[in-house]
Amino acid sequence: MSLSAKRVHIITWNVGSAMPPDDITSLLGLNVGDGNTDMYIIGLQEVNSMINKRLKDVLFTDQWSEVCMDALSPFGYVLVTSQRMQGMLLLVFAKYFHLPFLRGIQTQTTRTGLGGIWGNKGGVSARMNVFGHSICFLNCHLPAHMENSDQRMEDFESILQQQQFEGQAASGVLDHDVVFWFGDLNFRIEDLDMQVVKSAIDNNKLSTLWEKDQLNMAKGSETVLEGFHEGPLKFSPTYKFDVGTDMYDTSGKKRKPAWTDRILWRLRPMAQVSNSMSKRSSLSGLTSGTRVSQHFYRSHMEYTISDHKPVSSIFTLQFPYRVDMPLVTLFVEDEWTEISDAVAKFKVVPNFARSSWDWIGLYKVGFKHHKDYVSYVWAKQEESDFLRQEHQDSGDFILGYYSNNMSSIVGVTEPFQIQRFFLYIFFPNVQ
Repeated sequence: MSLSAKRVHIITWNVGSAMPPDDITSLLGLNVGDGNTDMYIIGLQEVNSMINKRLKDVLFTDQWSEVCMDALSPFGYVLVTSQRMQGMLLLVFAKYFHLPFLRGIQTQTTRTGLGGIWGNKGGVSARMNVFGHSICFLNCHLPAHMENSDQRMEDFESILQQQQFEGQAASGVLDHDVVFWFGDLNFRIEDLDMQVVKSAIDNNKLSTLWEKDQLNMAKGSETVLEGFHEGPLKFSPTYKFDVGTDMYDTSGKKRKPAWTDRILWRLRPMAQVSNSMSKRSSLSGLTSGTRVSQHFYRSHMEYTISDHKPVSSIFTLQFPYRVDMPLVTLFVEDEWTEISDAVAKFKVVPNFARSSWDWIGLYKVGFKHHKDYVSYVWAKQEESDFLRQEHQDSGDFILGYYSNNMSSIVGVTEPFQIQRFFLYIFFPNVQ
């Protein structure tokens, strides 16, 4: 069976309540990318919870969502889902043509601050079936301070126990085929004093610090970490910096540098997992055909707005196409130059549960999320009359069929051109 490869770019950053920088192009790799990234997963911690009146989109209450959408949408990435819990934010983006194959999308939040009352610490997650394979993305912000390593592990276990998803074969986080766990996990470097740690960083002897990293130490004793993989920490510790600089903490607290910001992954243990590290990539896989390859694991020192540096990683997921047929197929003319061209028909697969609240949206290429449409019409089965909606625009567009039951876009067209202003006419046709 042939394997299909999908590239996933994951970013974690504790932004320290800062406003977004003007440019996140390099953080997203858009300046050097080849355009082959299929999904972006962005996990933020300590997002400022103050609502800013300058927001352009009333559906979002933070500047970070907008900055990410503004940066990614021109490259064809659409926000699939997002989840906010106080300062924690999880954003999932995908190329628009993948949307019909991302199904069963659900999100969860778990508060662990102040004994589970406060959401400044905890986990936010999003799960979905990607071409038929269940994947869960879990963004965590665990307790701070050197002495709280055990509490961090307890909170992680609590998050895993509490996050249960409805109506899916995969009910808990660890029941998914692939899990990505990332965030400000807050693990510190034990035993070694400040000068030893800084000397190791300055002399690029980072490997001497690995065995004293609390998360690495826990991997050998904590059963909940069994099966989790992480690439080598070849970048300098990402905490704690003086804001606006690349200098480690010079305040009175003089926090010891630490790899607080991490990205790990786990494959469901259906068979023996091999994990081989090479100079260029690390690879782990299952005999079922699912494979995860990590291509890089790095920090981004150029961003100085926070006392943490962002961390990113690119993965390739290889698995058989289990689902390669959209639930709804839309048919349109390649070009709309006159009113008679403006007809949309659609065909649904057998047993697809349609709703009278389903709709077809007309989207300008580069749209940001499923409600960022130019106009829409209801896709009612009993509809027989033409629907006319006046809108003046031209350029490249797509149509997307939104399923109310699935809360997602389940069918899209290829881009087509509208050459001049006229009435858009849709004729939903069930075949």
